[in-house]
Amino acid sequence: MPAIPRHRVLGALRAALAVLVVAAVAYAVARNWAEVSRDVRRIDAGSLLLAFGLVCLAPVFTVLGWRVLLADLGSPLHLAPAGGIFFVGQLGKYLPGSVWSIVAQAEMGARLQIPRRRSALVGLITVGMALVSALVVGLPAVPQLLGRDEGRGARWTLLAVVPLLVVMLWPRLLNAVIALGLRLLRREPLEHSLSGRAVLTAGACFIAAWVSSGAHAWVLTRAVGMSSVSGPRLALVAGCGFALASAVAMLSVVVPAGVGVREGVLVLLLAPVTSTSAATAVVVLARFLTVLGDVLFALLGWAWAKSHHLLTTGDGGAEPVLDDLAEQRRLGQ
Repeated sequence: MPAIPRHRVLGALRAALAVLVVAAVAYAVARNWAEVSRDVRRIDAGSLLLAFGLVCLAPVFTVLGWRVLLADLGSPLHLAPAGGIFFVGQLGKYLPGSVWSIVAQAEMGARLQIPRRRSALVGLITVGMALVSALVVGLPAVPQLLGRDEGRGARWTLLAVVPLLVVMLWPRLLNAVIALGLRLLRREPLEHSLSGRAVLTAGACFIAAWVSSGAHAWVLTRAVGMSSVSGPRLALVAGCGFALASAVAMLSVVVPAGVGVREGVLVLLLAPVTSTSAATAVVVLARFLTVLGDVLFALLGWAWAKSHHLLTTGDGGAEPVLDDLAEQRRLGQ
């Protein structure tokens, strides 16, 4: 009997883990649905629309940062094709594994004469910078997660933020970290170092994305109206907490899009300042709005990409890019 390829075994394990996590979250919500649904109904339509608007800002800021890095390495793109490639590729994060978004973006970019290696490198750099940005925005919520007094934890939190900002926004150090990572992965180095302007612009875009994402969680939490803390502290716990929970979820690469991980961490952060049912209502709506935003932008990107033949093979056929990816995965490429 032939041995089962390792990538198939790992894929099956990731899928099984994702199903278990989603099932556990679904069970917890269902068990407390009476209380959760009551808290969901507290959120008015205006707050829901504002939260969705803030959610939609995050992918816009992210694609702008990704586009800056891509242009700096030699592949400038107009915003329309950049969105077509980036937003459709982003749906890959909902698949078990950790690289399908990057692979999809590389395949689509190749149809616009962007070298696959360059697209892949920019995708990896984007993920890394987005993770550091999430930690920068989210670190002020760490004392809340650890159950420590905010004032006592503020000093060491600030000390932790500074080196992260230095790593991400100091071009020379960031380029050195990227070069080291590529050597460890036994990959060729960057064609040239990232410029200081590109690093600072992209970093600002990624931080803005997490600020807007955190703001949407704060709007939902405030709308529930059951907070036991002041406005500024609620903004810190909900806004920074969302970024921190998302960073933890990004590190959980075996779970697609961090489903369940982000929700669990955010409930731990919000429950002490609201209630468990209110926190659950917030995380359920936050997940719904973020998925809705991803799907909306993916549809817009798909419409543009389809009209410009980015979703077909190079010979003009109608075979989708995702079919190409499935074949590559089958062959173990």
